[in-house]
Amino acid sequence: MGLPQSGLWVKKLWVLLEVAVHVVVGKVLLILFPDRVKRNILAMGEKTGMTRNPHFSHDNWIPTFFSTQYFWFVLKVRWQRLEDTTELGGLAPNCPVVRLSGQRCNIWDFMQGNRPLVLNFGSYFSSIADFLIIYIEEAHASDGWAFKNNMDIRNHRNLQDRLQAAHLLLARSPQCPVVVDTMQNQSSQLYAALPERLYVIQEGRILYKGKSGPWNYNPEEVRAVLEKLYS
Repeated sequence: MGLPQSGLWVKKLWVLLEVAVHVVVGKVLLILFPDRVKRNILAMGEKTGMTRNPHFSHDNWIPTFFSTQYFWFVLKVRWQRLEDTTELGGLAPNCPVVRLSGQRCNIWDFMQGNRPLVLNFGSYFSSIADFLIIYIEEAHASDGWAFKNNMDIRNHRNLQDRLQAAHLLLARSPQCPVVVDTMQNQSSQLYAALPERLYVIQEGRILYKGKSGPWNYNPEEVRAVLEKLYS
């Protein structure tokens, strides 16, 4: 459940201080012990596959850590988590989304009977479940916390920008529908999905709630949930 409004700003202030200290300490450690800090970041990167991408070296993204853009992005993610309304077994928010054709619809429109629906926020099993990719705001926009040698996508100024960026996903031939979040970021906020997250919903209820990415984004957990469901 989300926090009461009376305590939300106190929590936000505390998170602001936590993130500020984290960035300052991280920056100092990066200056004093660059090799050790880089090894720790690389170890975390192993979980996301970033270190295995031959076109995306660690020099493209490690130097961006603890920057001003890093600070604002981490703060946005941490603040969003304070307003997370989803609970395991609870009702899944039926947020509005937009098809790449521009047609507006809702998340529940993609449920088929009692078949599980896997929600993949941010970024990609199908005989026993349906899948939906929900493209949300850019985690590493070129005018935000940007990585070198990454796709040149600026922060979305309007729905057309977001739809145009989402079309790039089609080049990867996803085997499921792709929709985008509204410009009010309703899905991202209610599911606390930034920068990426996985959910499984069934008959409108949350069957599985993955941890926030990128470090804890784990598709294998989704596979285990589906296999257990139909074993």
